[in-house]
Parts: sequence; C-alpha cells; structure tokens
Amino acid sequence: MNKDIIEGKWNEIKGSIQKRWGKLTNDDMEQINGDRTKLAGKIQKVYGLQRDEAEKQLKDWEDKTAA
Repeated sequence: MNKDIIEGKWNEIKGSIQKRWGKLTNDDMEQINGDRTKLAGKIQKVYGLQRDEAEKQLKDWEDKTAA
C-alpha cells in the first residue's frame, strides 16, 4: 500500500488503522486525513516510538492490509 492508496481509501481504512493503533483518537484521524507522513508521525508521537520503528510498524500494517 502506498501513499496514494492511503489517501484514496482513507474513509475505508481508517477503522483498520484505529483497530491496529487503538490510542489514535477520532481527532487524530481527522488531522491525519489520509496523509501517510502525518500518520507515521502521529504513531511515533502517541506511542513514544523512534521514527524508524513507527515507519516499520506502518509498513508491516500496509503489507498485511494489501495482502
């Protein structure tokens, strides 16, 4: 899944994102609004992760979701 897919299918996948990263609020999701960079940054901030770990988790989720 790439940036364009996340943006294009945002309304369809945001429930799956909140299921995976349950600490993300509806307000967070509104702020992210399909922007993959913002999503990775919010995961990093909310979960206290390093940037590379947040990116790894997001990539793993994308790979599983696209399958």
